[in-house]
Amino acid sequence: MPATRVKTFGFLLSPNFTTIGFACAIETLRMANLAAKRTLFRTLLIAADREPVRASNGMCVVPDHSIDDAPELDALFVVGANPIPAKNDRNLLNWLRKLSEHHVPLGGICTGSHLLASANLLKGYRCTIHWEDIEQLKDKFPGIIISNQLFELDRDRYTCSGGTASMDMTLQLIAREPDGVEIATHAAELLLCDRMRGSREQQRVPLRQKLGNAQPKLSQIVAIMEANLEEPLELEELAQLNEMSVRQLERLFHKYLERKPGQYYLELRLNRARDLLLRSNAQVRDIALSCGFASPAHFSKCYSRLFGHSPRGERKQSALS
Repeated sequence: MPATRVKTFGFLLSPNFTTIGFACAIETLRMANLAAKRTLFRTLLIAADREPVRASNGMCVVPDHSIDDAPELDALFVVGANPIPAKNDRNLLNWLRKLSEHHVPLGGICTGSHLLASANLLKGYRCTIHWEDIEQLKDKFPGIIISNQLFELDRDRYTCSGGTASMDMTLQLIAREPDGVEIATHAAELLLCDRMRGSREQQRVPLRQKLGNAQPKLSQIVAIMEANLEEPLELEELAQLNEMSVRQLERLFHKYLERKPGQYYLELRLNRARDLLLRSNAQVRDIALSCGFASPAHFSKCYSRLFGHSPRGERKQSALS
């Protein structure tokens, strides 16, 4: 087998960086080396200076390089801070711009996307960030394209929502290398990762986060819906259980969720079905029944309308990603 050039990936650690996103990415690269039985990736830790960097959980990490003496990189991943700082280091922003000018692929882990956007390096790219920070990113940088996906690989920009999503993103990047699919699959097994999630999968934003504590009644209704997916309740039953009229129920959903109650209930069932399709080997017919659909045909029609492809098509695409 011909020798493969070792790629050097840098991780720029911001003060108060998120440890889980950083660890999931760098450990995935280490596991890829183990799976390949040779060194494919070398990782370097970089900071604004040579001083130890404290993570958001209090752990201190000593960088290998500062931005002033960092070597040439095949990619750089910015590990963002939690919370996002009010100001950014101008020298750091200029360094990121310089890397971009030299065509170094740039990635953002968790709030790292915010730092890339601050350096004006995400215009024209699809990107993502942790769901808690999506609205802030949209408000501050209205010109960039922000998704709710787990991660986005758009040309030479790699961004993920943080947490374990950085592992999924890194596995997909490994899969792009020669013999990469086999290596990524083996690395996932070493990580005890039961499935490589694709970039099309969305972050789930808890309803309580969207609504805060202002609408406990609505949160209660949705909880009842989530507990009754296999045998969906009629709107009259939901209204009666919550001591309100159907009309009041409809107004509540329209005001805060911009959907009719039936539509929202259907989407809950279809999202649950999608999760089962991607995470289990259950038959499509059984999944349809477990999510309250009387027939596979009706299930497939509703599924295609929401997600743009059939349940079987979903599984085929997932197997290829």
